[in-house]
Amino acid sequence: MTSTLVEADRTTRPYAEDPDAVLRALRSSADGLTDEQSAARLAQVGPNRLPEAPRRPALLRFLSHFDDVLVYILLAAAVLKALLGDWVDFAVILAVAVINALVGFIQEGRADAALSSLSTMLSLDANVLRGGRWAEIDSQHLVPGDVVRVRSGDKVPADVRLLEATNLQVEEAALTGESVAASKSVDAVGTDAGVGDRSCMLYSGTIVTAGRGLGVVTDTGARTEIGRIQSLVAGVEHLQTPLTRQLARLGKQLSWLILGMAALMLVIGRLIHDFALDELISAAIGFAVAAVPEGLPALVTITLALGVQQMARRNAITRKLTSVEGLGSVTTICSDKTGTLTRNEMTARTVVTHDGRYDVDGIGYSPEGHVLLDGRPAPLDVHGDLRALVEVAALVPDAHVDLQGDHWTLVGQPTEGAMVVLAQKAGGGTPGATRRGAVPFESATKYSATLDELPDGTRRVHVMGAPDRLLDRCTTQRTSTGAAALDRARWDAVVDELGGQGLRVLATARRPAAPDEGDAFTEVGHELEFLGVVGIVDPPRPEAVQAIADCHRAGIGVKMITGDHAGTAIAIAREMGIVGEGHVEALTGTELEAMSQEELRQRVEHVDVFARTSPEHKIRIVRALQSHGEVVAMTGDGVNDAPALSRADVGIAMGIKGTEATKEAADIVLADDNFATIERAIEEGRRIYDNIRKSVVFLLPTNGAQSLVILVAVLAGLALPLTPVQILWVNLVTAVTLSLALAGEPAEPTIMARPPRAAGEHVVSRSALALILVASATIGAATLFTFLLEKDLGADDGRAQTTAVTTLALGQMGYLFTCRFLGSSSITPRVLVGNPLIWVATGALLVLQLVFTYAPFMHDWFESAPIGLRDWGIALAAAVCVFVLTELGKSVSRRILE
Repeated sequence: MTSTLVEADRTTRPYAEDPDAVLRALRSSADGLTDEQSAARLAQVGPNRLPEAPRRPALLRFLSHFDDVLVYILLAAAVLKALLGDWVDFAVILAVAVINALVGFIQEGRADAALSSLSTMLSLDANVLRGGRWAEIDSQHLVPGDVVRVRSGDKVPADVRLLEATNLQVEEAALTGESVAASKSVDAVGTDAGVGDRSCMLYSGTIVTAGRGLGVVTDTGARTEIGRIQSLVAGVEHLQTPLTRQLARLGKQLSWLILGMAALMLVIGRLIHDFALDELISAAIGFAVAAVPEGLPALVTITLALGVQQMARRNAITRKLTSVEGLGSVTTICSDKTGTLTRNEMTARTVVTHDGRYDVDGIGYSPEGHVLLDGRPAPLDVHGDLRALVEVAALVPDAHVDLQGDHWTLVGQPTEGAMVVLAQKAGGGTPGATRRGAVPFESATKYSATLDELPDGTRRVHVMGAPDRLLDRCTTQRTSTGAAALDRARWDAVVDELGGQGLRVLATARRPAAPDEGDAFTEVGHELEFLGVVGIVDPPRPEAVQAIADCHRAGIGVKMITGDHAGTAIAIAREMGIVGEGHVEALTGTELEAMSQEELRQRVEHVDVFARTSPEHKIRIVRALQSHGEVVAMTGDGVNDAPALSRADVGIAMGIKGTEATKEAADIVLADDNFATIERAIEEGRRIYDNIRKSVVFLLPTNGAQSLVILVAVLAGLALPLTPVQILWVNLVTAVTLSLALAGEPAEPTIMARPPRAAGEHVVSRSALALILVASATIGAATLFTFLLEKDLGADDGRAQTTAVTTLALGQMGYLFTCRFLGSSSITPRVLVGNPLIWVATGALLVLQLVFTYAPFMHDWFESAPIGLRDWGIALAAAVCVFVLTELGKSVSRRILE
């Protein structure tokens, strides 16, 4: 039975076949299945639920955070400490690695949670025809061939081919991106129809907003449209961010460098200076401990975590640490239209009557705004043509808007809500009117009507609906001088013009009611008076228009990917500033379906509008852009966006109107559903990356200088100026004080005026590498010189080493100010202001170094000794020299290498 149903589904498309053919293919009938048939099918096809998402055990997910070359180096340093017998140091280094993994484990959201969240969209029960009787059953027991019925407010329990439909409208925005409910009918559609055009199908998890329907279940569980999206999310390959790739590359380079230098030191120490083997091994371990940047993983994690907090304050909630930096490297934003670039609140924008064209200001469902003629309010007592149209807008709709807190919400259909708000803005309304009858909207007629008794006793029929259907029923039109013959050609041109602007057009008409019309009112007639049309749009977010302009100035492309029609999408894209006023090329889902991936790859960079797209299309578009080296951010709010959000370098979900599945698949959730927040988050991401780069450039010379001191001492046959435990001390105090100060650096003024960095750009640029080498040599030379000077002045090893450690710490402090401005000189008063963390970190370092120097227990642990004013003076002078020389090196390297 299973194979029969599957084969039938592959050879026939339910939406392209008539109902009888679908019933035959499913071996069912209009009377549904018997209990025995349904039980047999249930045993073969399984329950109507989505398979549970496979989840890795928590332990494995935690251990995955150790799978990094830099962490391997960190663990190797801990092992070396254990070999030395320094168990306290071993515990400290291991704790750094564990804390790093814990922060990542706690912060990161998992896309596999998106799979389980999809199940919450499924209906819990279904009204099914079994054995000739209607029954309410658990929706998990539905099988293909079952006949079910739905009504307004129901959640569709499975994928269903309609057999009957009465005024049926379904909210499918989560699947299709359509901003208004879709009208449904029984008629078959073409075999190439996309999900949004399959008017004879209902899809699992969507909501019936009006009417009722009867249909046969075609697919259940994993074979539904939602199930297919689930499989797409599960099969998406998750990509590393540029920072992750760069740090992995840096870790490998450092590991090879450390191994090479340690081997060279062993050979020279043994062959030239004839050191004992145990001394050489001890020196090599000290060199490795000095060279390993054990603070780097923690530093990057903490910098990203601070960035997460800062982005949260800017309404961007980060679910994955590395996505903070990834957002800063974005080169292209692929944005859904409905609810992301637009408000998902239908708004009347233009009113056209015979006598004039009126503009409507205000957006959304807030009734604040006016109807304007030539930029001035148009009072209804002066403009009778407008008053007649507004009367229809006030009386026909069943929708209304309510103020909930500070936000206006709609109860009813979006287009009807737009007309109600239009009437309120115009100041219209007939509080004394009484509805005597109504003709509800039907997809077959595409209009609705009411029979109203007005306060003066006049009784009229008011009609609102599709322009072509109303024009077919009108014989006259309202003018300033009264009724005149209908000018059909003129109104067809107006409708085409408004449609070309991406507006959804509603027409209005009326006629006097016959004396005998009353509660039995069922027909609007064919002698209507045409009043005019209203152009309705899902308005762009005003702040998003500015944000798109800012993105373009920052070298970031913006592409619209929507389930809406191409004409509407292009009109909105023009209004948003995504495309210009000339000819705009748009690709539709049908065209994408006919393209190979290579053909799409060749065209994707030149197309900014993609319309009538499916989830697979969105993934293909993202992949095509990534094949050009683009770092892609994908925004969305519907279930249909979840697979593409998972595939993108950075997935961004809407927090208010987004589905749970979308939020779980995303890396970042916008708490305010505001596209402008993306632009601010990109700026924050760039700032964070800049600060990580500054921190890396600052931290590496600490290890470089330490390893250089030991290497030179071994090669020259000298006593070690620093012991391994003293090296660990400097690494720890600089990592927890000075290194963290750079995480608070403010964004540079030109940060959003420069293009995105190249995806393959190394975190350490050539000029930064030159600065690291200069700083390592300068700090190392100052430390070694201080040690030798102290020994020459008669100091013992403890005092000389303590002065060397102090020089190393103060040298790092001087170098910190150099790293504040990598692209410009730090010899400026600005280096002293703008980041209070600099002074907090400097003060903390000095306090810790005083404890290291004068606390007796530190003398026991770290072999330090008290030093005098002379020694402090030598260390401070060396630190000033480090600042001056590294500034000189920075200037020279920038001129030569950039």
